[in-house]
Amino acid sequence: MDYDPTVRQTSLVLRQVDKNGQHRGGKRPGAGRPARGPRSSERHETREVFKPSEPIHVVTRIVPRVGSLRRRDTYAAIRDATITVAKHDDVRIVHLSIQRTHLHLVVEARSRVALAKGMQSFLISAAKLLNRTLGGRGTVFGDRYHATILRTPRQVRSCVAYVLNNWRRHGEDRGRAWLVDPFSSAISFGGWKELDGLGFRPPPTYASLVVWFPKTWLLSTGWKRHGRIGARDVPVGRRSPWRSSAHHSRWIERHVASHST
Repeated sequence: MDYDPTVRQTSLVLRQVDKNGQHRGGKRPGAGRPARGPRSSERHETREVFKPSEPIHVVTRIVPRVGSLRRRDTYAAIRDATITVAKHDDVRIVHLSIQRTHLHLVVEARSRVALAKGMQSFLISAAKLLNRTLGGRGTVFGDRYHATILRTPRQVRSCVAYVLNNWRRHGEDRGRAWLVDPFSSAISFGGWKELDGLGFRPPPTYASLVVWFPKTWLLSTGWKRHGRIGARDVPVGRRSPWRSSAHHSRWIERHVASHST
């Protein structure tokens, strides 16, 4: 029979049958990777495309067996991991905050592929070093990291304030004489109101996290349009239900309030 372009062509697709006589493929109830815990996993969707000029806010969480990351030995392990990833110019950690159960990073990357490879390098290195420190083995970061693109000066300022002052949100500043969080890159940050643009001077024995000076306009200059950041500003509120860059910006702006301590 000759092909007739005026007649709609149809094809019959048959589901495959395996050696046990069961049908394979297609959506099935209960299919997919089981949940690792009570906190839902980051969905495996294609990550949003971004420009090299747009920083990214990254959040990654540890599994419960690791315990608190806010200890000297675990700090040293994560610091060594920042040295590993600092060798790559196509992805740059500019800000980093170590909390008990998670890490906040503000990153610059050349592309989506560069971000993926850079984060993979950092997380693998950190996991190996943490396992060595703890004398254990196995999974350290139990979830796919969450990444949100920062597109405006206001959004970048709000995010940097949220990340570097995150210890105050979790009450880690209680009983400490430090103006900024020693378990973060806040010491290297030159945008504090209280220090008039100068960096915080730590004790001579303190080894700071290895981060890059920002190269993008948004992280180096653009955010300053909205004023310097107060070291005593306290991020408040519940966990962000991030769904988009715009939602991320609105959520952080609502939950960063200035309080003097």
